Amino acid sequence: MRRLQHVTAAVRLSSRAGELRTLGAATAAALIQLPNRRHSHSSSQSHAHSPKWRPVSVLDEWVAKEARPISLRQLMVFGRSLTESRLISSANYVRTELPTRIAHRIRDMQKLPYVVVTNKHFNEVYDLYYTAFDTFRKVREVKNLDDNDRLCATIRTMLNAHLTVIPKLAMGILECNGLKDAAELDKFMNTILRSRISRRVIAEQHLALTETFHAPWFSPGAKLSESDFIGEVFLRCVAKDVVSRCGDAVTSIARRAYGPDIALPEIKIVGHLEANFPYILSHLEYIIGELLRNSVQAVVEKHQKSKNKSAQPPPIEVTICESNQHVIIRISDQGGGIPRESMPYLWSFSKGPASKEILANLGQVPKMAATMQELQIDDINPESNKKIETLHQKYGHQSVQSLSAEEKEREDRAKYSSLASLSSRPPNLRLGMGLPLSRVYAEYWAGSLALHSLEGYGVDAFLQISKLGNKNEQLTTRATMDAV
Repeated sequence: MRRLQHVTAAVRLSSRAGELRTLGAATAAALIQLPNRRHSHSSSQSHAHSPKWRPVSVLDEWVAKEARPISLRQLMVFGRSLTESRLISSANYVRTELPTRIAHRIRDMQKLPYVVVTNKHFNEVYDLYYTAFDTFRKVREVKNLDDNDRLCATIRTMLNAHLTVIPKLAMGILECNGLKDAAELDKFMNTILRSRISRRVIAEQHLALTETFHAPWFSPGAKLSESDFIGEVFLRCVAKDVVSRCGDAVTSIARRAYGPDIALPEIKIVGHLEANFPYILSHLEYIIGELLRNSVQAVVEKHQKSKNKSAQPPPIEVTICESNQHVIIRISDQGGGIPRESMPYLWSFSKGPASKEILANLGQVPKMAATMQELQIDDINPESNKKIETLHQKYGHQSVQSLSAEEKEREDRAKYSSLASLSSRPPNLRLGMGLPLSRVYAEYWAGSLALHSLEGYGVDAFLQISKLGNKNEQLTTRATMDAV
């Protein structure tokens, strides 16, 4: 490591600095003959082994494979009549698909300029990815339930270890601003985040199916009812209910941030209030939660600057529109709109007028959860979770002790929610990535997210969702750059 630091320092001072800056990580590492040995003692405690920057044949073999995208409908059909053989098939799909998708992203990182991947945060993410790749590629074929349980234990370990990835990537992108074209950095960030979502979807879906299979109330082969989740897919996701729940969470956040006596805008929901569709609830909650949070903050802060602070601030209007193939959710506020100087950076992870402030804020968030099972909140309000709400509607507000084993198991699972990432973050801490990350989530299932700002008046946000569940996940099936 000391030798690498000396070489790096010398390169920066040499006339060839600009030339080396354009080299990929793998090529540059080979040029300086980076020793293949362990990090220092402190570093080896953090990770299982040092990053392998040089191209190796085993990585090439996995990069040559294409990822196999899936749709929500496939997830639902496969899990609706769950049997042991289907669970084993799911395990082997996950066992081979995870290292394939990780290998593609490792190769993308290897092709970044050397000065980018030597950034501390990128380096740590690379190390995490290589550790995960090396672990999953060595998992043998799953042949029985014991093999599956061991695979699930490995998956849980990796999911927890990778909770640090989003903030590390975001800090790395901001610190590398100027070392590579901002548009290329944003493209890389979108690709790697979309791939991250895809891996967590298939991993968490398998964990949920395994949990269902082992539940005392479950009978193998029995069809799940239409009001249930199939794994992580909620079959009847009612848009109005999600907006209402997220609105309650955002209102609570605002009161913590601005004080209990602050006047908050009413969130009005109009339109096709019965519109529903199959979806992964945590994805939709994250998007709606971030959009409502932005709107409430904007309206409150504009109202505080007004002359008549005692008056009620203007409401936030949410319109739900259902067509044959899509559901569109429009969120309209009167928070003054987006400043013109911020518009070019609205969807950027790498640049913006508040980059330094955002970088400092990200340092206060070592982990970031944005999916269903990444974070558990013990004090989450049960009424704010659709799973518990479904139970209460079906059985009434009875004591948890009176519920059957099936219902208790579902209620325990309901503690996991993407709202956790929204409500556990410090209320006034702005990270500058809510909008771009929300768009990644929206586009993942072939949807879209767009914003229209009227400076001085307010913002309209339009979220379009495919309601049929027949669209494949939108991900890069191969490495975005040629193999090294």
